[in-house]
Amino acid sequence: MDPLASRPIHGGNLVWAASLANCSPSAILDFSASINPLGPPASAIAALQSHLGDLKAYPDPQYCELRSALGEFHHIPPEYILPGNGAAELLTWACRDLAALPATCVVTPAFSDYQRALKAFDATVLACPLDPLAHGQWDLARALSIAPTRHPAGKAIGLLLNNPHNPTGSLLLSDLLSAHLNHYAVVVVDEAFMDFLPPDEQQSVLDLVVEHPNLVVLRSLTKFYSLPGLRLGYAIAHPDRLKRWQEWRDPWSVNALAAAVGAVIVQDTTFQQQTWQWLATAKPLLFQGLSDLPGLQPDLGAANFLLVRSKRSVVQLQTELLKQHQVLIRDCVSFPALGDRYFRVAIRTEAENQRLLDGLSQILSNGKEG
Repeated sequence: MDPLASRPIHGGNLVWAASLANCSPSAILDFSASINPLGPPASAIAALQSHLGDLKAYPDPQYCELRSALGEFHHIPPEYILPGNGAAELLTWACRDLAALPATCVVTPAFSDYQRALKAFDATVLACPLDPLAHGQWDLARALSIAPTRHPAGKAIGLLLNNPHNPTGSLLLSDLLSAHLNHYAVVVVDEAFMDFLPPDEQQSVLDLVVEHPNLVVLRSLTKFYSLPGLRLGYAIAHPDRLKRWQEWRDPWSVNALAAAVGAVIVQDTTFQQQTWQWLATAKPLLFQGLSDLPGLQPDLGAANFLLVRSKRSVVQLQTELLKQHQVLIRDCVSFPALGDRYFRVAIRTEAENQRLLDGLSQILSNGKEG
C-alpha cells in the first residue's frame, strides 16, 4: 500500500492506520490525536447512563442547563455561550463571519480545518507565518502588527489563530493578544487545548469577550475529557453574534447525552487535578526521551502534545512504526509550512510513551528508510 495514498488530514484515523499496519484498529496505539489518556472521567460515564431516558425526547434547543454550567465555570453570563457539535461546528460559523470581511489573517502553520471552513465561504486568506524552528518563540507580535498593513482594508480584516498553537504547542500571552484586539474587525481564538494548562498558567482571553464584541473564543470539551466521539464544544462571543449563528445552523446541534455530560464534567475538579498532575510528570519525560534519540528535535510547548523535527522522512518513519509496532504518530504533511520533516505526538501514559520511544529507538538505530 502506498503510504501517501488517501493520507488523512486529521489525527485519530485508526481505520487508515490499521489498513497500513495490517491489524485491527483496536490494536493501534494512537499518538496522532491529542486526547487525554486518563478519560473519559467516571462523572461522564455516570451522566451518560443516568440520561439514557432522554433519548426519547428532543434536547432543549436553548441548552439552558449546559450554558448555565459553562457560564458558572467561566464566570461569564450564559447568553455569551453557544454549545456546538464539537468546536469544529462553531469554527464553521466563525469562518462565515470572517469570510464577510475583505480578508482574514491566519497564523500558519495552522489546523487544516481553518482552511476548510474559510474556503467553504470563499474567504480571502492572508497567511501570517511563524518560524517552526524558533523553538516555541513566536514572532507573533510582529506578525499581528504587520498583518493589518498588508491589506488595503487595514483594520477591517479578521484574525484567526489558536492558543496554545497547534501544531507547535507555543503559548501566546493574553496581554500580547489583547493589545491587538482593536486592530481587527473580528478576532477568533481557538483555545481547544487551553484547559490542559492549570488555571494559574492559562492565557485565555475569554474574560475579554464581554468588553470586546469583535472577539470570539472557541473551546472543546472532548480533548481534555477524552470524549471525541461525543462531539461537544462551545463558543464564547457577544450574544448578537451567537443569535445569528443559531439562525444559520441546524436545530438541536448538540444531542441530549452530550449536553448532559457537558454540564457535569466541567464540575469534575478531581479529574481536572489528576490531568494536570499527570501531564506535568509525563510530558518532560517524553520530551527528554525524544531528545535523546538520534535525528529528532522535539519542541517543549505548553499543550498536551509535542512537535518533533526529524532528519528522516516522517512518512517513512510513520509507516515503519505502524507496520513494526502498531504505533501511530501524526505526520505534518497537511501543514504546508512543515511537510515531511515534522511529526506531532500526543502525551500519553508513561508506559505508552515508553512504547513509542522503544519503537522509534529501534527504527532509528537501524537507520533503514523503510
